[in-house]
Amino acid sequence: MSHEFELVHDVELEATPEQVWAAIATGPGIDSWFMGRNEVEPREGGAARMTMPGWSAESTVTVWEPGHRFAYRSTTAEDGSFMAFEYLIEGREGAATSLRLVHSGILTGDWETEYDALKEGNPLYLRNLALYLKHFPGRTAVPVAVFGPQQPDQDTVWAAVTRAAGLSKDVREGDEAHFTLGDRRIDGVVDTVREPGFLGVRTGDALLRFVGRDGVVLTSHHIFADVDRAAAEESWGAWLADALS
Repeated sequence: MSHEFELVHDVELEATPEQVWAAIATGPGIDSWFMGRNEVEPREGGAARMTMPGWSAESTVTVWEPGHRFAYRSTTAEDGSFMAFEYLIEGREGAATSLRLVHSGILTGDWETEYDALKEGNPLYLRNLALYLKHFPGRTAVPVAVFGPQQPDQDTVWAAVTRAAGLSKDVREGDEAHFTLGDRRIDGVVDTVREPGFLGVRTGDALLRFVGRDGVVLTSHHIFADVDRAAAEESWGAWLADALS
């Protein structure tokens, strides 16, 4: 069974239209708030690529209007499923921007579960975008994505990750996080909580994101510093393994 869908999200951003465009329509910009490593060919008909651990996807840029409108569409799978994203940018007074995301496509299989995940996940990533533009304007990040070991359920993941981050299981936005990564101390503030599937901690040089579902957790970190991505992923992989052991 297939299901056609469309989700529309609006967000107000503390950034100029030019800054928003750089964040949503360039590889380094997308790396700084969304998922995985990204590349965008800057033209209509160009390729847009995303790479995650053990997975990659390629889309085609369908609209390229710098500063105003950007859209891309994934390749249609054998079962007919695809996803399309359209961003509409409108400048406001005082170096602010209104952004609309239209996410549409066709889902197949257990489409209701996937649809619910998209409906909940899209606003989280738009929140990431807002935090990036507010706290790290003009900077780009090194994306750090690594999976932790499978756990019996998501509650087990949540309890372990919050504990390892020096937080209560009943963590709230605004709580302070203090923990170590190898021999490095990390101090930050919790900026996003969606128990038991999403925890966001902002530090002076990073947006740390722990994304979980069905007993699996993935880091979707954005490090605004000169770090070696492979070494960072190894460190965070060890941190997750220890936290979930």
